[in-house]
Amino acid sequence: MTHGHEVLHMMDGKTFATKESLVEAIISRFGADERFYTCHAEDLTAAELVDFLESHGKFMPAEDNAFTADMSKMCNH
Repeated sequence: MTHGHEVLHMMDGKTFATKESLVEAIISRFGADERFYTCHAEDLTAAELVDFLESHGKFMPAEDNAFTADMSKMCNH
């Protein structure tokens, strides 16, 4: 399993037009069968992780209605 922080680091400096494009990027980098965990959840698929991160305010708007990771919202452990 991969920690959600790795996905946030992957997103740093990049923008994504849709949640689906982020899911595709995660799958491309970590593989379709990879599962993710966070401080509060585990055994998440890429799509479930994106929904989780969004619901916890880990994204911020970017230009052209896109979004990126809000690195200031990443817990430090």
